[in-house]
Amino acid sequence: MPAAALKPLPTQSTARRPVLLDLPYTPVEKSPLPPGRPREWYVTHNRRLKAMRLAIALLDSGVYVPNQARNETIRSTAELIGVHPPSDTTCHMVRALMRYSR
Repeated sequence: MPAAALKPLPTQSTARRPVLLDLPYTPVEKSPLPPGRPREWYVTHNRRLKAMRLAIALLDSGVYVPNQARNETIRSTAELIGVHPPSDTTCHMVRALMRYSR
């Protein structure tokens, strides 16, 4: 097989132009959390869910690198999608999610 046949086809990158978020944002239907866990477990669980939602929204809006996701950027994205402003800990978790998804 010739080497030219193995070349990948050029794809259109969205890195040069940000993609607008699909609004209105509708959250997934929630199911009840399991009872009997310590309160800290629920806090951590909800923080992870919020960080994941924010990381997805940032990726959709064109922020692909954790260095671009400053606290102000993350908080403005939270306001845009309609979630409460995240704490510094949640902002750190958002950047960690973006870092490890690469």
